[in-house]
Amino acid sequence: MQKRMIGKSGIRVNPVGLGCMGFSHAYGYAMDEQETITVLRQAQEMGYDFFDTAEVYKGTLADGRLSWNEEVVGEALAPVRQQVVIATKMGIRINPDQSLSTDARPEAIRKSLEGSLKRLGTDYLDVYYQHRIDPAVEPEVVADTMARLIQEGKIRARGISEANEDYLRRANAVCPVAAIQNRYSMMARWHENLFPVCEELGVSFVAFSPMANGFLTGKYTKAGQFTDKKDYRSKMPQFTAEGEEKGKQLLELLQELADQKKVSMGQLSLAWMLCKKPYIIPIPGSRKVSRLKENFEAAQVSLSPEEISRIDRALDQMELPVFGGSKLVSK
Repeated sequence: MQKRMIGKSGIRVNPVGLGCMGFSHAYGYAMDEQETITVLRQAQEMGYDFFDTAEVYKGTLADGRLSWNEEVVGEALAPVRQQVVIATKMGIRINPDQSLSTDARPEAIRKSLEGSLKRLGTDYLDVYYQHRIDPAVEPEVVADTMARLIQEGKIRARGISEANEDYLRRANAVCPVAAIQNRYSMMARWHENLFPVCEELGVSFVAFSPMANGFLTGKYTKAGQFTDKKDYRSKMPQFTAEGEEKGKQLLELLQELADQKKVSMGQLSLAWMLCKKPYIIPIPGSRKVSRLKENFEAAQVSLSPEEISRIDRALDQMELPVFGGSKLVSK
């Protein structure tokens, strides 16, 4: 399996990374911490070497205790720290109504970094992302802070989540951006306009929600099945009756192509982006070992340029409602 470079950082990872958010955040009760540690270690043993978390990923366990994603990820990977790449994020606060407030001031970045290092049990981060653009702080100011953290040896590379072209260019001019992490899937293609910019600047595109929060696996087609208010999917448009109806054509196309390739629908949707660009690194997540194995093996599925173009042309004709992200509000 050929590794992919994270920008120009010199950091190489396998083509499919692991988004760790769902173990403890956004999908109902947090998973039991010891079970999570077991699953994460099994994931590393099967080949995962790129693990993504964030300081705001936390949730409530069934017994009422708070579970920090970074703490669990750090404990799970401590025995193999030198063999894995850990990415985390700073710069947002999640409000009670699930809206987001941003804070990317230099002092806030440093405070967040020290907290993440402590929770992860490490003295450096491989990739450190600005979780969302802060309209109150210029990109050059954030970039200068990140450059200083790289010089200090506290981070190896920096990234930006939900980046746009102007912000990326301005930030990269001060401190090279190794990766952007944006929402991307067959149902969320609005960031494809950044592909030429990524190629020009040598920036990797880390794709989060690459299967539209599970919709593209074809396993969640019963409208209203997510009744737990702690599960963000209960409010996502693709999981409503209308979303199910509008997405039916896409699922049928996926099933047809997956049957032809003798792979799962989820693997087909990941292969579509992996084969499209060599700098795309999807980071799907799951609590199930069998699903993690399936996702990782998607890197072995080959799609030709013609097959990808056929899928893209079909997608162009579809109206696909999908969750686009939480609302940003003023501080």
